[in-house]
Amino acid sequence: MSLRSVAVLVACVLLAACSKINQENYSKLKAGMAKSEVESLLGSPTECSGAIGLTSCTWGDEKAFISVQFAADKVMLFSGQGLK
Repeated sequence: MSLRSVAVLVACVLLAACSKINQENYSKLKAGMAKSEVESLLGSPTECSGAIGLTSCTWGDEKAFISVQFAADKVMLFSGQGLK
């Protein structure tokens, strides 16, 4: 295995271990938090959609994710799946 392959493998492992999509960060979410606070905690969302002052954003992928629903950029509801 070349040095370059080893470096790429190590980088992938470190990135996976440093994911912000985890149970610890999920437990920090609270109703009423500003969207900017959630983004500071979880990073940029993977996907957002919404209309008329309501927004739903998801962080993560189909295996592990955190979904947050906002009204006027404040957390109303949130859920998670596959968190470690």
